[in-house]
Amino acid sequence: MRIGELARATGTTARALRHYEDEGLITSRRAPNGYRVYAEDVVVRVRNIRHLLAAGLTLADVRAFLPCLDGDVVATPPSDRGIQIALDRLAVLNERIAVQIEARDRLAATLRRVTWERSAQSPDPRSTVTATR
Repeated sequence: MRIGELARATGTTARALRHYEDEGLITSRRAPNGYRVYAEDVVVRVRNIRHLLAAGLTLADVRAFLPCLDGDVVATPPSDRGIQIALDRLAVLNERIAVQIEARDRLAATLRRVTWERSAQSPDPRSTVTATR
């Protein structure tokens, strides 16, 4: 199966597949014309990689699951190591979310202050007369 076929079969891009290969998560052989050729069973592996990435794991995290990427990752109960990886990733995500919430709150406070200062400086529109043509 060529890279475009694998991309279509797994709902990903050729670029992502090349990246997975560079990271050692999937392998291919080269056809005489230089094209990558993948075994049919790589479809399951790529779908599992995509499932784990969609769950919030990184490619480095996914690498720890290499021994089980060719099976049913979704239905298989996670190992203690898998649970620890997920807990560690969750802690990182929670920390990033907290930092983003702080940034959002600072920006909102700044906008409230600037908006209040502008409204305090502008005259009451009811007390001004505007020129007409």
